[in-house]
Amino acid sequence: MKGIILAGGRGTRLDPLTEITNKHLLPVGKEPMIWHPVKQFVNARITEIMVITSTHHMGDVVNSLGSGQRFGCEFTYRVQEEAGGIAHALMLARQFSHGENIVVLLGDNIFEYSIAPYVDDYRVQEKGARVLLKEVGDPERYGIAALDEKLIIDIEEKPDSPKSNHAVVGCYMYDHNVFDIIEGIEPSARGELEITSVNNSYIAQGELQYSFVQGGWTDAGTFDSLYEANTMLLGNENKILT
Repeated sequence: MKGIILAGGRGTRLDPLTEITNKHLLPVGKEPMIWHPVKQFVNARITEIMVITSTHHMGDVVNSLGSGQRFGCEFTYRVQEEAGGIAHALMLARQFSHGENIVVLLGDNIFEYSIAPYVDDYRVQEKGARVLLKEVGDPERYGIAALDEKLIIDIEEKPDSPKSNHAVVGCYMYDHNVFDIIEGIEPSARGELEITSVNNSYIAQGELQYSFVQGGWTDAGTFDSLYEANTMLLGNENKILT
């Protein structure tokens, strides 16, 4: 199983902090934000990791992460030259995955506890995909899942009238079929290949399972959520709790 960290985007909601640096290099607790998903992967026994970021910031990201030796892992780097959505960025990892299952982390998602139990659940899952869900107070900001006992039956992106408060957070687990699925989806109204479209394709096949996130979680993409991420990780000295 291989790990992929998506760390592109312009981070415009965090201007002016992001005028001169990548959002994922901003400090969270006592470390750069992008160190958190790396440590999550290593804690989950995933040590072959691809980092995908934009042309402008690749040098700074490499300077921060290096070869992976300090973390106990090995990095491969790819540049996303244009903003085409999460699924578009994920396609850059097709050769890297080499037919293995993959776990994808969005670089601005901060988890209080280890993702290792959810990854272990996916290791024994026979096929398909798995996503993580978290109850939120502002479901209109997220992709929202409607559930039955085992499978997700629908995901709606940023709905005006949410069917639940179960947000799909930025950790996705896919089998090797994900790249064929991405090739078959159409760009959204904003011209991007959306990860929700990928997940809904797995739903149509009856192959999207889920786990609920325990403990705190936030996406550090706004000033409020960046503050929450800092509070969370300063409280535990940037450790991954188990």
